[in-house]
Amino acid sequence: MTSLPAERPSRAPRPSAVVAFCPAPPLLLPAVEGRAGPETVLLRAACADALSGLLDAAPEVVVVVGDGPAPGERFGDGDRGDLRGFGLDLQLPFDGRVRPGGARLPLAHTVGGWLLDQASFAGTRVGVGPADLAQLLRDLPAPVGVLAMGDGSARRTVKAPGYLDAAAEPFDTAVADALAAGDAAALAALDPAEGERLLAAGVPTWRAVGAAFAGRHVTARLHHHAAPFGVGYLVADWVVA
Repeated sequence: MTSLPAERPSRAPRPSAVVAFCPAPPLLLPAVEGRAGPETVLLRAACADALSGLLDAAPEVVVVVGDGPAPGERFGDGDRGDLRGFGLDLQLPFDGRVRPGGARLPLAHTVGGWLLDQASFAGTRVGVGPADLAQLLRDLPAPVGVLAMGDGSARRTVKAPGYLDAAAEPFDTAVADALAAGDAAALAALDPAEGERLLAAGVPTWRAVGAAFAGRHVTARLHHHAAPFGVGYLVADWVVA
């Protein structure tokens, strides 16, 4: 991990990209959780810190990448997520206001849009799946913001959605180590089959981010690594030279 200097040079070169890694549990949304628990208070604070690091670079565009979209599918202004699956008749816009006929968002992009709202990001947002991240990074002007949405294993405890698997915690710890070290190659090398077996929904997104930035200099901070509900939640930010 590269330590951040106590005082940054006044003319430090602009990064080519900045990345915030956040999980996408529905409980991150206050409307779903209701009364806030201490675990989600900590998680929201960690995500806010990671988004603050991303927005410090003043990106014009933030790409929200997460599982769910088909290759080539993009989300933007007027598209919306809904919370009917959680018993709530509520729609959340990805950007701007919900428009008639707007596309329905996957959960990862619904939560990602909410996080950007909480961070007061006023620039352009584009939502894509992992397969389309690399092309957008080539097409957009630097610095590009990336909000990488994805959970760790959902098999961390006996009460977890997928029950306990002894391999789940070491798997998430390896991801946390890679995020803390800014090790893009390690993220790119994550085993997709093992990720699927361990119900680690973030693996496709992490692999895409790792592949996009492998070989680049990364300044990294890990903000959070916990599994309070049997699912691994990891929060980090990267500045990519």
